[in-house]
Amino acid sequence: MGTIVAEVIDTGNRDSRGRRRVTAAQRADYLRAYRESGLNQAAFAKREGLRYSTFCHWVQKAAKGLLRAPAPASASSASRHGAVPFAQVQWPASCAPTAADAASVELRLPDGVVVRGADVQKLAALVRALRS
Repeated sequence: MGTIVAEVIDTGNRDSRGRRRVTAAQRADYLRAYRESGLNQAAFAKREGLRYSTFCHWVQKAAKGLLRAPAPASASSASRHGAVPFAQVQWPASCAPTAADAASVELRLPDGVVVRGADVQKLAALVRALRS
């Protein structure tokens, strides 16, 4: 495999110990996506880059009704984030980026990490490595 040229930007909010802070609204979004995914908790947590034990704790608290309800989203927040926070897409071969426009490939992961690069397959490998 050759050299991967990519830029990784972590825009997640972190506490003093480096742990990612997740708002009540984000937790609710993760729980909603989990219920709709059909995955088990371990697979969902891995896919989303969450600690398994933390995610299990959220699921247990939600089942008992102990999670705080998210604050209503402001108009600017709703328009900025849209109705779907993350969508998995697959490019048909005819629409795949060419060498000329490949530098514009940008992946925004659900946890706020942005990955940019020129080669889709290498970016996919990089994301898999980051998530393992």
